[in-house]
Amino acid sequence: MHQFSRRTFLVAAACGATGLIRPAQAATPVFFHNEGCGCCHKWAAHMKDAGLEVTLQASGDLSGEHARHGVPSTLETCHVGRIDGYVISGHVPAADIKRLLAEKPEALGLVVPGMPTGSPGMEYEGQIEPYDVLLLSRDGSTSVFAKYS
Repeated sequence: MHQFSRRTFLVAAACGATGLIRPAQAATPVFFHNEGCGCCHKWAAHMKDAGLEVTLQASGDLSGEHARHGVPSTLETCHVGRIDGYVISGHVPAADIKRLLAEKPEALGLVVPGMPTGSPGMEYEGQIEPYDVLLLSRDGSTSVFAKYS
């Protein structure tokens, strides 16, 4: 086992404290969407504003992307991807994604089925259609993670 000198340890500690040594940054999450979908870009802007930047990539096989990410066909949405190992599908609010990442439940991820008016990226003249953010279990079952009305 290699032993560090006191001086090496102090220099490394100082570099870490000043930010000269930083942990590797995770790659920006990629979300697949239908080309020409404007609401997906609005959702991505909502994410960026909340400090959760994502990259959008057009896909000619969005159903296939959902299947590859484990999202049942009955819950397919207009965009899907992963953040820190969790699947995020649809217009999930950034606050719910942050809560998911903080709580780290045993689950596949979060889904907002459909495109409810008032969800991030689907804002329209202050109108809000009630919707649920669903926690998607690994077996495909869901439970309500958050409610909006």
